[in-house]
Amino acid sequence: MSERTLMSATVNVRPAEARTQVSRGRRKVTGRAWTPWLMLAPALVMLGTFVLYPAVHAIWLSLTSTNLINTAAEKFVGFANYAAVFSNPTTYTALWHSAIWTFGNVFFQLVLGMIIALALNQKIRGRGPIRAIVLVPWATSSILVSLMWGWMLDPNLGIINHILHAIGVQGAPFAWLGTQATALPTLMFIDIWQGVPFFAVMILAALQGVPSELREAAKVDGANAWRMFWRVVFPFILPAVMITTLLRLIWTANYFDIILILTNGGPANATLTVPLFAYQTGYQSFNFGQAAALGVLQAGFLAILAVFYIRRIRKSEIA
Repeated sequence: MSERTLMSATVNVRPAEARTQVSRGRRKVTGRAWTPWLMLAPALVMLGTFVLYPAVHAIWLSLTSTNLINTAAEKFVGFANYAAVFSNPTTYTALWHSAIWTFGNVFFQLVLGMIIALALNQKIRGRGPIRAIVLVPWATSSILVSLMWGWMLDPNLGIINHILHAIGVQGAPFAWLGTQATALPTLMFIDIWQGVPFFAVMILAALQGVPSELREAAKVDGANAWRMFWRVVFPFILPAVMITTLLRLIWTANYFDIILILTNGGPANATLTVPLFAYQTGYQSFNFGQAAALGVLQAGFLAILAVFYIRRIRKSEIA
């Protein structure tokens, strides 16, 4: 074979080999690019099925007039449901009660949970069993908690009235859940009792992560217990406290199990909150459009609150 023939064969083969290598490299890059998406696919499917689709469907439902008996009669009404919600005086009553219910419960749960966590963080005898006992209210079902407190607060047979009467605080039996002035505070007390352990456990876990070197350095500098807590311990546990508070705010704002079982929003709407009002509007009045509008409005408010809170958390971490 001549030299020219060999050169032409080499020229013809090398580009083919180069193209093969390039195509293989492209397949490798493409495969690597798709690998993260394949790994995330199950989570994305779950997120789309249980979060994204219900949210989009709720927004669409709030813009329609829905009739479950005749689904073909469903029609687009725009913002008419939102206008009806804001023109209803009961909405503002439910908003006010929701604000008191949410921020009041979370505030007292945070304060009491902090106190209990600080106490359980000390070296005391029987600390393990005490921690387990503290968790009992949080681990108990909300339905069981409602039934238990409903029996104890019964005007005639409840142990609460018997104890108050025995110690001379109260004379005649009193309907704690049947009086407008005491119904909401009583429900708040029950929710605080059940929610305090959550704060206590979360803050206790954060306290146990505080380095002992920081405490020893503060003692060397002459800091007392009060200054050590606010200057050393509290800044260290602040991110955990803020995350716990945000989660509890969202849960409490959407929570109405105790209210539904014990008072159903009564007496005379004295314990009516936005989630319960949406439930009654949808499943008792069968007005699912306005119920969805109430849910969308509450979700929007909680989203704004969450964004604001997360920004504060990031600033505290940077500081």
